[in-house]
Amino acid sequence: MPEPDLPFRWDVERDHTGSLTEPVRPDGTYVDALVDCTAKVLARSADRDLYFVGRSPDSLYDLLHGVLADTPHRDRVHRLPLSLYGCDGGSLTPTERAQLRVNLTAQGITPARLVGGGRAIVFCDLVNEGSTFENLHRELTAWADDERADRNRIRGRIGYLGIVAREKTSPNTWRWRQHAPWVEELPPRAVRNVSIPGWLWGFLGNVQPKTEPSFRRTRWADPEVARPRHDERTRAALSAAVALHERGRDPEVRDAFRRVLTAEPAFREPWLRTLAHTLRS
Repeated sequence: MPEPDLPFRWDVERDHTGSLTEPVRPDGTYVDALVDCTAKVLARSADRDLYFVGRSPDSLYDLLHGVLADTPHRDRVHRLPLSLYGCDGGSLTPTERAQLRVNLTAQGITPARLVGGGRAIVFCDLVNEGSTFENLHRELTAWADDERADRNRIRGRIGYLGIVAREKTSPNTWRWRQHAPWVEELPPRAVRNVSIPGWLWGFLGNVQPKTEPSFRRTRWADPEVARPRHDERTRAALSAAVALHERGRDPEVRDAFRRVLTAEPAFREPWLRTLAHTLRS
């Protein structure tokens, strides 16, 4: 049985990063757009444990951890360092699949959990065509089948939340969910979207420096991923992450976050009203 192997990432609270970071102040327009997106993600998570997949949504995670820092909901937000790029069509080797399952287990994701051994889960990521979600769903359902878990029960306890670039609405608009056959296996509300400005999607997905390299299949069992990185680009990314976490704790940002929550249809649900109340200054 392989051992879990997960990438190292510093705790973004400033007192845990010491001299690695420098004070920075994120652009106000960027923070406003990120608050709008992150609040909608939380509202549409349906009171489930929220897993941000890969590196692209790291800023959402960092901001949200700051917003929720003093609330019980903080422990229900997680990073899932994982890239399934190049894994289309079930191309993993038995060794890679075993390592993937061990790594997922170390992060609290197992067939037993999905069947009913804990809170339901929603995965969140930036989406273009939805291949990451498709690959993840295929691997999870294959794992469940191998464990003889109740796939029908799992369908009701797993969700996918895609962050997509905003486009003009028209009958001819291409929507990834409508072109993904695997989505039909899930209940209608299990797969949802949050749309954001194209510039924000492009920055988070293609431009923004990250605190760690992409965790692709070639690195799932590489012990080097557990070693801290101190290069200039990593330090700059960590400084930005710390700044977002601190901004999330700012009463002004929390008030803005709460205003977005109150405008969401899910606000009629008790869990979200209670959470929004805890964010009052």
